Amino acid sequence: MRRRTLGRTGPAVSALGLGAMGMSGAYGAADRTESIATVHAALESGVTLIDTGDFYAMGHNELLLAEALRGRDRDSYHLSVKFGMLRGPGHEFGGHDSRPEAVKNFLAYSLTRLGTDHIDIYRPARLDPAVPIEETVGAIKEMVEAGYVRHIGLSEVDAATIRRAHAVHPIADLQIEYSLISRAVEVDVLPALRELGIGLTAYGVLSRGLISGHWTAGHAAGPGDTRGFSPRFSGENVEHNLALVEALRRVAEAKGCSVAQLAIAWVAAQGEDIVPLVGARTRERLAEALPAMDLNLTADDLAEIEKAVPPSAARGDRYPSAFMSNLGVGN
Repeated sequence: MRRRTLGRTGPAVSALGLGAMGMSGAYGAADRTESIATVHAALESGVTLIDTGDFYAMGHNELLLAEALRGRDRDSYHLSVKFGMLRGPGHEFGGHDSRPEAVKNFLAYSLTRLGTDHIDIYRPARLDPAVPIEETVGAIKEMVEAGYVRHIGLSEVDAATIRRAHAVHPIADLQIEYSLISRAVEVDVLPALRELGIGLTAYGVLSRGLISGHWTAGHAAGPGDTRGFSPRFSGENVEHNLALVEALRRVAEAKGCSVAQLAIAWVAAQGEDIVPLVGARTRERLAEALPAMDLNLTADDLAEIEKAVPPSAARGDRYPSAFMSNLGVGN
């Protein structure tokens, strides 16, 4: 597994990262034993970057990772943790809290659940509209100085917010959705990151499975699967979007790879400063994703991919309307 460095000040991590959210029920029931085996397989394949959030099933994901990582050399992997999203006992979302005192409280709980003495990259999950980003980053900076955090990251914020945060403390990376059908980051955010020397970790590279080549027309999201509320998976939108996938499949077949591999490789090909995160919940899906990092996409390949899935070709927002206002950039 090759490595990429997150920005000028961030860590050198595997060129492909593992997103663990789906292992805690975001896309329906997950198998605990298989999830742990998938984490182990990722590490053994050279994946070093593992992403989680303290609100993923209210701490379940962190506890799962603690079990999966127990006994491993702490310097052999990097933990990226998001914080600040509030949830109720019915799993409903209740806003954001990124006050300095909340930052330290959330961090203390994450360190305990994960069974570690430090977080490699710590980031607010979303911008708290009630708290200046300078105060939030300032609090994490104190935790860096105290040794509890190694690097500071951001998630789903705009270029102006990135600049304000970076002025307080160097930002290692921005985590944001970026895929063939989610390209708003290219307009203002990606140029700002490159100007400032900040890396990008891209989640949703398969758009929650929509462009994996495995989602089919008529497939219904099961109980607990958040895709049942996603506009891109709804009604006529999903039919249109799956037609894009079929166009992409023809390019993949000509290249001798799967649709998922082509979609992941496309994100990785957008720059050495970008690390795709794959939300593999099983060893089978992980095994499919890993070869994507060895795909060499030529200029002709990239042109064919753009022809199959032009920018802004997808229909439907990437989140339900209630969540769109919390994002620094749109689709």
